[in-house]
Amino acid sequence: MGFDFRMFGDSDLSEEFVSWLVDEQWVDSAIHFGRLWAYYHNQMHELSSVGQAGRKHNESSRNYVQGQEYGLPGRITGLSFGGAGGLFAARPLGDIERKEVVVENDITWRINAMVDFLFGRDVALISKAPDATRRREIEAILQAVIDANGGVGFFQDMAVLGSVYGFVDCVVRCGSEVLAKYGSSKQAGGNAGHTSFSSNKSSFDSILETASDVGLELIEAPRALPVLDEDDYRRIRYYVQNFHQQKNRMDHSGGVLAKLSSGKSSHSKREVVMVTEIISPYKWQRYENKKLVSEGVNPLGLVPVVHIQNVAQPYYYEGISDVEQLVGLQDELNTRLSDRANRITFQAFKMYLAKGIDGIDDKPIAPGRMWCTDNVEASIDQFGGDGNSPSENMHISEIREAMDKISGVTPVVAGVLKNKIGNLTSGVALKMTFMGMLSKTSRKQFTYGRGLRQIARMVLGALDVCGVYPTRPDERDIDVVFANPLPEDTLEKLQQAQIKKELGVSEDDILKEIGY
Repeated sequence: MGFDFRMFGDSDLSEEFVSWLVDEQWVDSAIHFGRLWAYYHNQMHELSSVGQAGRKHNESSRNYVQGQEYGLPGRITGLSFGGAGGLFAARPLGDIERKEVVVENDITWRINAMVDFLFGRDVALISKAPDATRRREIEAILQAVIDANGGVGFFQDMAVLGSVYGFVDCVVRCGSEVLAKYGSSKQAGGNAGHTSFSSNKSSFDSILETASDVGLELIEAPRALPVLDEDDYRRIRYYVQNFHQQKNRMDHSGGVLAKLSSGKSSHSKREVVMVTEIISPYKWQRYENKKLVSEGVNPLGLVPVVHIQNVAQPYYYEGISDVEQLVGLQDELNTRLSDRANRITFQAFKMYLAKGIDGIDDKPIAPGRMWCTDNVEASIDQFGGDGNSPSENMHISEIREAMDKISGVTPVVAGVLKNKIGNLTSGVALKMTFMGMLSKTSRKQFTYGRGLRQIARMVLGALDVCGVYPTRPDERDIDVVFANPLPEDTLEKLQQAQIKKELGVSEDDILKEIGY
């Protein structure tokens, strides 16, 4: 078994290089991006199921561990993390017992707030085709494709993956119905020209139904292994993705892949295979455990992948991750909160040192109890606890403020109003309050908007090549109109539109601005 790329007819596509990508680069990427997702999701695991960590359980620790514990010092967790297993590779750290671990996930709500500002409401894809009838048809086709792939949820999933990993890739796939049209169109000698279908409603309904078979597959970063042009990092020559896929059958061999699916060793597990897919401008292959299972022709004549950076980062394929910038501060916040929790526990529960009293081990501490002894030197000393630590509280507050500045997301965005922040009835005052968030949202609107335009052009190009709906290149340009994330005064908005109309602004531009 092994890769065989002879069908691609390209000597520069090396089986050895792709094997290195899958065997080594993919493992390193999975570890790095997996930790970013762990900080976003902060998944909870039972303490007894995480490696040997169950032995560190005591009366002060909780019964579970969380993803963000990876960044906490061993004096708090009592564990040492290392290797590809993450939490599942945790090892007990000497005689240090687990303390009360406090994780306040300040990352997830910030990422979700960014997504809500960017794609909280539907996005309008406006065709720039010269003919009005064609514009309506193209917009209806694009909306049908988006709806078939999740609607607003597709945009939000895209933004979440981009914010966590720094980038997201979208593969445009022609479904079986679209490829069937391609086959019949090829036999007929091409498409029927650029005509309008609006006059024939049933015919256009059939086109919408076929167009809905176009798939928009979002690829998360751990799966992506693009083969880039050596002279231009922005050009994808071949797109390789590698991932583990669970099958609907059992694996009784107890192999490595079966163990990876559950983190445990067993002889009967759900079967898991390693899938590797290579897409070129004209052909594609799919391997399972490095064994070729299918291959075919790519009719589009290009690599059907749209790469979207979360925030642009020059000279890198990856963009800037919103999570990665916050990891260090999140670790510091969780460390200080855990220290404070342990200090409060130590302060709240007093301890006693009894001297010269026989049988003290069996005497409970409770109201109404009296201890007696003949030892005149006997004593009971109370100790434990300390006073309030204002510097600790100030440090925690400053950590949160630093996270506000780095992310651009303040608690006000989530509706948390701690102090008087002035009169927010004015639109200008509201924008000033959300200035950091709006600035970051504008940057993302540029990168995600450009990606959505590329996806729309690729979808229309695929439908044209397959003979479903013919279009010219100039008809495939679109505008992406994002909804205003801030609350708006409808009357004020209409008054502004009326003034713009009197100044000579075109009616189409005005309707786009107000969302019609």
